[in-house]
Amino acid sequence: MAIPRLTRAEFVLSVHRAEQLPPPRLPEIAFLGRSNVGKSSLINALLGRHRLVRVSSTPGCTRALNFYRINNRWHFVDLPGFGYAKVPRKLQAIWGRLIMAYLKGRENLRGVVFLQDPRRLPGEEELFLWEQLLARGRTVIPVLTKADKLKRGERSRALRRMAEVLAPFGVREEDFLWFSAVTHEGRDRLWRRMRQCLEG
Repeated sequence: MAIPRLTRAEFVLSVHRAEQLPPPRLPEIAFLGRSNVGKSSLINALLGRHRLVRVSSTPGCTRALNFYRINNRWHFVDLPGFGYAKVPRKLQAIWGRLIMAYLKGRENLRGVVFLQDPRRLPGEEELFLWEQLLARGRTVIPVLTKADKLKRGERSRALRRMAEVLAPFGVREEDFLWFSAVTHEGRDRLWRRMRQCLEG
């Protein structure tokens, strides 16, 4: 499957509470990862846009489930980042409940693009989310971001370490996709994987 011809990409709404979720009419892909892992930059790169999704150098910028309608056919859902200590704990707890309610119960969620920085190993929060996603039969696409920042040898070591940590969840080295929002490396491969979820 090739990259679709993107004729329309628009922000729809921000969801702060589960009851604000839009009707589950369109297939959805969610983007999940720690704060500052590059979710917003990745979505903009996928869509060939520079400013559709707000990008900030400040972790914790995304504070809601942000829905984007693509070609009037699908929703991309940018989930709040997790793991940023300077966000108040009360707000972290609200984000956590909202994210889990969405990931557990959203019936039209076709896949989750799980972004991870290859320069650090998954922490307790990532491992918990992997466990929860797989327990509910969710399709997960593991993506290693900021590929342009690592040399070839560093990539090999990082990939091996990631696969070792996530092996209990059935994740293999070949399951990971490298992605760079700067060079667009991995854009075509990720689109193919997502379309398999959205149209399969």
